[in-house]
Amino acid sequence: MLAIEADALRRTYTSRTGWFRPHRTETEAVRGVTFEVAPGELFGLLGPNGAGKTTTIKMLNTLLLPTSGTARVFGHDVARDPVAVRRRIGYVFGGDRGLYDRLSALDNLRYFAELYGVEARGQKRRIAELLDLVGLTGRERERVEGYSRGMRQRLHIARGLLHHPDVLFLDEPSIGVDPVAARDLRRTVADLTAARTTVLLTTHYMAEADELCDRVAVIAGGRIRALGTPDSLKARVGDRDVLDIEVYGAGEDALERIRRIPGVRGVSVAERGTAQTLTVQTDRGTEPLAPVLAALDGVRIGRVAAREPSLEDAYIAIVEDAALPQRVEVTE
Repeated sequence: MLAIEADALRRTYTSRTGWFRPHRTETEAVRGVTFEVAPGELFGLLGPNGAGKTTTIKMLNTLLLPTSGTARVFGHDVARDPVAVRRRIGYVFGGDRGLYDRLSALDNLRYFAELYGVEARGQKRRIAELLDLVGLTGRERERVEGYSRGMRQRLHIARGLLHHPDVLFLDEPSIGVDPVAARDLRRTVADLTAARTTVLLTTHYMAEADELCDRVAVIAGGRIRALGTPDSLKARVGDRDVLDIEVYGAGEDALERIRRIPGVRGVSVAERGTAQTLTVQTDRGTEPLAPVLAALDGVRIGRVAAREPSLEDAYIAIVEDAALPQRVEVTE
């Protein structure tokens, strides 16, 4: 039996504007999403803001009803049998919500254990196991208000696991977390899958998805644009070279000049404090450095490095192509 089955899921939101002449607007957030997750698999759902990731997760964990399509968790329909689904799942979201700051971690877990219906005689042992799993043993009697963001996120994961869920939904758990805490979170998530817990993870951090996920799906515009293993998605840009250029103040006009260079397949910019990292994808063997630097004439340039394509490069290419009509490609 599959852990998660999503079949042609759709979700449409309706809004009204105006008073005397009300106008009704429909927004289709999720447009026919289909995928499957096997028991014990760590499945990544990647996409830009507004792509439909969180809406999809909320339909799968019964917080939203699908407008059409079906979804099942271990055979239980999310619309027809939501209580059975909730018994099988845990939900962890990024941010500071969902915990009581003036209580200790131990008291938080005791409280949620009661809400989740964990048997009283097993609560002490279960809480101790989870505190050890997430690395909070010895800090459990401290108030949560004194916890770092990373410690809070690990406590969120412990809360979501109290009732032994078969499926754990992790919605951007490492958002706003420093690199050291993010590394600890990744270790905790890896331990979950080693214990055969099925995990559905959404994240904006491609290195995190590449390290953790057995398979990933890229969603953009409410549709699945690509689905497969991280290596299979990276193979989509295997015929490209990548340049990373540190620049200061590169404007849209400079980027447009680079896009017009023959052989350039993609251009993206990431802010890095006062600098920017300009990533240029080109057809392999085109030697683009000289024309790219010429296009950046007048822009201050720092470090320049060539490298092999990563999952992030594949993700950017997939998202940039999302505006074009295309079919879902499944590669294992």
